[in-house]
Amino acid sequence: MTDVERFFRRLVANLAASDPARLHHPIPLDDIQQSIIPYRANRRALDVETSEDYEMVLLRLCAGEGDLVRTEPEEVRTEFAAEVESANPDLDVLRRFEGVVVSLRSEPLARALDPVADRVPATAPRTDDGASGDSEIGGDELDDAEDPGSEDSSEDASGDPLEALEVLDDEPLPDEEADEADEPRCLYCGDALPTDRPVRFCPHCGQRQTPPECPRCHGEVDPGWRHCVNCGAALAAG
Repeated sequence: MTDVERFFRRLVANLAASDPARLHHPIPLDDIQQSIIPYRANRRALDVETSEDYEMVLLRLCAGEGDLVRTEPEEVRTEFAAEVESANPDLDVLRRFEGVVVSLRSEPLARALDPVADRVPATAPRTDDGASGDSEIGGDELDDAEDPGSEDSSEDASGDPLEALEVLDDEPLPDEEADEADEPRCLYCGDALPTDRPVRFCPHCGQRQTPPECPRCHGEVDPGWRHCVNCGAALAAG
């Protein structure tokens, strides 16, 4: 699974959990970054180290990589694709246009909603004479080959497809890793914070646990950002 596919599946999972109807309607690009799959709350699941890595994956998705989404207007998608191909992509292009929407394409959406079916081959293997591997098997043989409990299995598989969203990656997240992802962590050094008392300062690096603000618009920014995502103002290093 590529990092763009992982991003797409996380986007589908978050939408299905919060508002499934939006899966089939155009989504404002700003909503993806700000509320549906914000960097800070999803960076571990997306396996990205920095906000720049997050924005680069989002840019590749919106540019059309993997043919997973449709970005409109088309001229904006073309601009995104040009930045992806450039030697030094300008990630500010994600905030340069207004009214950009992203629609999830139906086939990859169906695969993301039912990852088990995604792993099943679309056609049966073909024999040397060009016929499918099932063509020489009679109806009685097929009946005999079926598992007697297959009827019960089909009933289980026909449940709510949203339940399959728990399997977003090829391997499930271990319980201990999931617990670790839920722990409060320092905004600066990333170490775990105590959970049995209020924490104003990190016991490891000593930094105050208040998210930094943009000096111009006072919007919340992440440590290490070089520019504000709301107004584009330059931020102090570190």
